[in-house]
Amino acid sequence: MAHPKSKISKQRKRKRRTHKKLALPTVAKCPTTGEPHLYHRAYWLEGNMYYKGNIVIKADEDIE
Repeated sequence: MAHPKSKISKQRKRKRRTHKKLALPTVAKCPTTGEPHLYHRAYWLEGNMYYKGNIVIKADEDIE
């Protein structure tokens, strides 16, 4: 098994890892409702579930 010839310092190790960071998720704006939401995700608005600008699940307003 291979072993490093010398120890890698903490500073050198941390320099290498500076590029590993999380990116902020991209937020889209629905053309139908104008509601901001994550890309490729359905979202709820006023009891209805929307996806790609279309109603997927409609609110049942008869329930009291």
